[in-house]
Amino acid sequence: MSVLLSLQQYLAGHQHLLVAYSGGLDSSVLLHQLVLLRQQLPSLHLRAIHIHHGLSESADVWVSHCEAECLRWQVPLEVVRVTVDGRKEGIEAAARQARYSAFRHALLPGECLVTAQHQDDQCETLLLALKRGSGPAGLSAMPLKGSLAGGDHLRPLLTQTRQQLEAWAQSHHLRWIEDESNQDRRYDRNFLRQEIMPVLTARWPHFPQAVARSASLCAEQEQLLDELLSASLSALIDEKGALDIAPLHRMSDIHRAALLRRWIARQRGKMPSKEALSRLWHEVACSREDATPCLVLGEAEVRRFRHRLYWLTRMPDLKSVIIPWHSPRTALLLPAGLGKLVRGERGTAVRLPGGQEIISVRFQGRGQYNITGRAGSRPLKKLWQELGVPPWERERTPLIYYNDTLIAAAGLFVTREGDPAGGQAMKIHWEKEAS
Repeated sequence: MSVLLSLQQYLAGHQHLLVAYSGGLDSSVLLHQLVLLRQQLPSLHLRAIHIHHGLSESADVWVSHCEAECLRWQVPLEVVRVTVDGRKEGIEAAARQARYSAFRHALLPGECLVTAQHQDDQCETLLLALKRGSGPAGLSAMPLKGSLAGGDHLRPLLTQTRQQLEAWAQSHHLRWIEDESNQDRRYDRNFLRQEIMPVLTARWPHFPQAVARSASLCAEQEQLLDELLSASLSALIDEKGALDIAPLHRMSDIHRAALLRRWIARQRGKMPSKEALSRLWHEVACSREDATPCLVLGEAEVRRFRHRLYWLTRMPDLKSVIIPWHSPRTALLLPAGLGKLVRGERGTAVRLPGGQEIISVRFQGRGQYNITGRAGSRPLKKLWQELGVPPWERERTPLIYYNDTLIAAAGLFVTREGDPAGGQAMKIHWEKEAS
């Protein structure tokens, strides 16, 4: 079967493609093959995207090269400049994260991303996963077809070797750039490519193909587990995505860990290590009844409330934040994406402030409070509990103050000091941002 016919069959049903184009050998071959395929299939729409990482002195030259080639091949090119901060996870991981963030933002509705990873890349990816101690999901390496930003992510070259791509490039007289960082053996992938892979393939010429088969078999096992566990996982998850803990206690450690991993995957979380997964269960799910446990996992945190686990985006500490609301007739924008407070025809009804009273919004309160509709005073912590407000939402709920007196918690309660009691009142509505 010819390369183009194989590519056409692989792309069946996909007519709008965003091609990741670095200007290197692999992506140059991929884009060239797609341009030739477009000549046979005029309905095929191509766009290219080049990521300017700013890590090389030659980066601007690479942009010029990509612009010239795309102009020659009549492919629209989008150049995106990104900032790479490698202090946390290293340059390789940070550059990849920046790259895929740019891809997600660039994808248009109905478009899918196409990248140029090949069989040798697949082999390196599996070896890196072995180095990290990954399980079957990590050893599955890269799928031929994945997903990104609600669309498909395609890797049509994954069954081809770098040698095959070089032969294509030479036979079609392609021009490509060489990234000098590919020679830097401090990077794990370069070390494998230059030091380890030549030894392995010299001893076992078909080693990359064998590794690709192993990755494919691991992927099949993971897919099978996904299918077998999907129904039971769905039964444990409520409409907010929270996971019921009680049934997990009756499961084996292996069964429970498999469900926890798939719950995290549904939340689009970064997969934790085996140790982190154990901490999630023992320190969060199994902590004492009156505790408010929290485990930070990357940019998210896992919390427990009323026998359920919640996956939450990390937020800044708002305990010391005080926001003056000088003119209630104007909406008050809240920090950290919490939306805004609006005075209008609906919402929490409170008395109008006195002439010397200054309105402010805070996110922490202490002391005993009488709230309307209930007898006696209660500590604020007790009120939160009675109202069923999870600990993390208590830290994100706007508390309305007149001077230093708590008047209301937006959408939840009004204190005796804020009760209109038949007098003049205003209504304050908390417009939350869509999640």
